[in-house]
Amino acid sequence: MPLHHSSSSRPSGKIATEPLPRRVQVLLPLPLDRTYDYLDALDTPLGEGDFVRVPFAGRERTGCVWSCDPVCNEVVDEKKLKHVIARHNAPPLPAPMARFINWAAAYTCAPIGSVLRMAMSVPQALDPPAEMTGYVRSTKTAPKSLRMTAARTRVLDVAGGDIPLEAAELARRAGTGISVVRRLAKAGALTRMTCVPSSPFAVPDANRAGPSLSADQEEAAASLRRKVNTGGFSVTLLDGVTGSGKTEVYFEAVAAALKGDKQILVLVPEIPLAGQWLERFTERFSVAPAIWHSNLAQGKRRAAWRAVVDHGAHVVVGARSTLFLPFPDLGLIIVDEEHEAAYKQEEGVIYHARDMAVVRGREAACPVVLASATPSLETTVNVEEGRYNRVHLPDRHGGAVMPHVTAIDMRSEGPETGQWLSPTLRRAMAATFAAGEQAMLFLNRRGYAPLTLCRTCGHRFSCPNCTAWLVTHRAPEGLVCHHCGYHLPPPESCPECSTEDTLAACGPGVERLAEEAGNLFPNRRLAVMASDTPGGAQAAAEILIRVRNCEIDLLIGTQIIAKGHHFPGLTLVGVVDADLGLAGGDLRAGERTFQLLHQVAGRAGRESRPGKVYLQTYMPEHPVMGALVSGDRDAFFEAEAEQRRAFALPPFGRLAAVIVSGRDTGTVEATARRLRRAAPQVKEVEILGPAPAPLTVLHGRARWRLLLKAPRRVNVPGLMKTWLGAVKIPGEVRARIDIDPYSFL
Repeated sequence: MPLHHSSSSRPSGKIATEPLPRRVQVLLPLPLDRTYDYLDALDTPLGEGDFVRVPFAGRERTGCVWSCDPVCNEVVDEKKLKHVIARHNAPPLPAPMARFINWAAAYTCAPIGSVLRMAMSVPQALDPPAEMTGYVRSTKTAPKSLRMTAARTRVLDVAGGDIPLEAAELARRAGTGISVVRRLAKAGALTRMTCVPSSPFAVPDANRAGPSLSADQEEAAASLRRKVNTGGFSVTLLDGVTGSGKTEVYFEAVAAALKGDKQILVLVPEIPLAGQWLERFTERFSVAPAIWHSNLAQGKRRAAWRAVVDHGAHVVVGARSTLFLPFPDLGLIIVDEEHEAAYKQEEGVIYHARDMAVVRGREAACPVVLASATPSLETTVNVEEGRYNRVHLPDRHGGAVMPHVTAIDMRSEGPETGQWLSPTLRRAMAATFAAGEQAMLFLNRRGYAPLTLCRTCGHRFSCPNCTAWLVTHRAPEGLVCHHCGYHLPPPESCPECSTEDTLAACGPGVERLAEEAGNLFPNRRLAVMASDTPGGAQAAAEILIRVRNCEIDLLIGTQIIAKGHHFPGLTLVGVVDADLGLAGGDLRAGERTFQLLHQVAGRAGRESRPGKVYLQTYMPEHPVMGALVSGDRDAFFEAEAEQRRAFALPPFGRLAAVIVSGRDTGTVEATARRLRRAAPQVKEVEILGPAPAPLTVLHGRARWRLLLKAPRRVNVPGLMKTWLGAVKIPGEVRARIDIDPYSFL
């Protein structure tokens, strides 16, 4: 449909009074931190939130009316202002969404136009889809000459509803060809109609009965339903052990929101791996939800975005960017696995989706549910301080029990040189297979080996673009940088000393682990699963289905096998390098390692057969290993909290990072040091650095870091924006602000 333009001419006769142009402020989805004034002379006055076309920098651009306040920006001479060209035929940006964009831009120190761009990520969806030709059953009696066949009867039955269907869709639902539809239309048995396509997303059935809930589950579900039915902003932690049925509990809240004709947003850490979740949703509500993520095909993105703004998509599940869809009637937000590091956006506008979801719920005045078996320390502290509510599921569903966890001290029980599975773990695997059960080996390291070196001269293969070793892969073969994607074909000799047959792969990845397991158990069916598994998300989904169907005896994988999967026949989990995540100076290293290994362990024994977990570790005395073995999660987090509190580290203090990067190392260092000299002199605020980042070069760019540490009461975003605003950054250098950093590389 065309854009709505202002009239360029008036009808003859009486002289029409020209409306006086009104000044409006328009925000553009560009990396700019201000609005621009335009004159509105359209036939229908613009309102705040309207999407418009305006001239800007010599071309037409789409923006959003941010304010209609005539006193704003009056310093600009009206004679210099340009007119709004047209209004898009789309519902305006909801006021809660505009407030959320303002807040997100201020908190992340990002240009407000960059945040708006995330909400306007599909510009072509701002105009409704083109009209279509649809068919409904004719009210007239079919001609006597029309010979009715089974296929024609099915088409007429399907076309008997009130909503016209396109020929292809009508044929698909009737299980026949398009030619049958066209012959019926030609004969007059179908009526051809021109109409706007309806939403491609069916309404979930909120009244469909779900599975029977235990007493604990019903109590938790009732609490969430009350929050939804009462309305208003609240945050509730749904804290339940692995296998306790958290998903079915919050589905009850989804059903309550649907009954109130509200929209629901569900965030998951990684949508390509949410196949089992989608199956459970479809089984519970009869239809699939709308899906949103960055890799969605453009046509599907357009349909989903438009369905959201038109309230044609009732439930949307997606990754972190789903937060920026402009829902007009949001009634519930759910953040599944709220502790996951995948919710942190590290590029562009840097934000944490869990924290932004809470703000999104506040602006929309709707409940927020954070679900996890291992809640983040930030969420736990918010519960303890009374800002969040908590409902608890202490037991596994259906009588299943938590697995028994054993630490294997690799200092005394390690395998022979060149092997990675301890004798204890090997015996446990053999016993598991003999009992007809499944096993899983977890190693959070992709590829075959993390390093390849020359035994003659010691040369180590590193990435030319990053400060990182190249990882050896066998499928497909080659050496790969996991940061920038650089690929080197398998070398035949050392590039340093030219010696052949002296290259050695050092350390294990999941591919090497599979090689060892295959030699130990040659008659067992095994599969390897990682984020770079050949075949992508589709291949990974097929592997998961085969595991659930007991068509695989041994699954070997990285952290993607740890997240929410239910494998009925899996009773043994072996963690091959339990200490891996504890290296480095990350303040959350212990917390993250505990969360990841607890989630991995939770895959074992989820039904009637008990599960066993073996942790291969060189530090069995470490608090993380002790907490996993004892199962005392709360004691571990209390100790972790005390340690953070003692040093005023998050969540008991605030951190913000400045990452300075550029092609020229000298310019980057000089800029970082200039920033340090201009650092704010505020009591109790510390500035650490500058120093080269641990990943000193990334994607060919040199990197330096500074870190600001402050008490919780300090307005860190405001302080950071003032600080960087006082320093002129060279054009070839980029200085990014990361409020509440999660990565220190």
